[in-house]
Amino acid sequence: MYEGAVQELIDELGRLPGIGPKSAQRIAFHILEADAEDMTRLAASIQLVKEKVKFCEICFNISEQEICAICRDERRDGTKICIVEESKDVMAIERTRAFGGKYHVLGGSINPLAGIGPEQLHIRELVTRLADESITELILATDPNLEGEATAVYLVRALAPLGIRITRLASGLPVGGDLEYADEVTLARAFEGRRTAGSNASNARRPAVASEEPEALQKPETPENQAVATKPKLFKAVDPAQAPKDEVQSPSHPVVPEMDNHRSR
Repeated sequence: MYEGAVQELIDELGRLPGIGPKSAQRIAFHILEADAEDMTRLAASIQLVKEKVKFCEICFNISEQEICAICRDERRDGTKICIVEESKDVMAIERTRAFGGKYHVLGGSINPLAGIGPEQLHIRELVTRLADESITELILATDPNLEGEATAVYLVRALAPLGIRITRLASGLPVGGDLEYADEVTLARAFEGRRTAGSNASNARRPAVASEEPEALQKPETPENQAVATKPKLFKAVDPAQAPKDEVQSPSHPVVPEMDNHRSR
């Protein structure tokens, strides 16, 4: 163990999430070897964050004002709320640009081993918010682990009497991943959440017609095809055997009688 301030710094750094004793020691010695100006700026940034940053009064996302920028944005869809565990989850979803609604940050997940229950989360504020606003859909975006699933199940049971549509983010195989490295739970959920792929999605419920010509063999509609289809017929084929006698015309050239093959002497 080190003496005095160095050991106190290592102990404080070791209390941070994801920082073990070795990592705390490396960070402490990096601080000792760094310039005093850089470390002063780091300490000032930490103090400024604790003084200015607060939580939004509506969604409990981090903000420097009483209401965050997302809740103030009138262009966002206020009828859909995405429920997440932490503020960092909001930033992850915002980077995808796939959701245009608003959020509600729970402040964690249900974890009985850590002493975190529904009372320690912002669930009561969520129920109050749903009573005041015209919400049509709740999207559960909790983490796909044991604590996140327990939180999602609790929210479904608690919010079901409100009559609001509740959906859960799909989970399955990651993009760019290998199938052989996926665990059993991930594969099972991927099979449960499968959907019709490609162009077959629009034709999945279309009845098959036996006489219908495949689209690949059909002639495209072009001005030339339309002109041929609408061109009037000038002649009509008539069978001479079936035609009336008055309609059978004589040939335009004279008929030459047959000559005898023998020569006259």
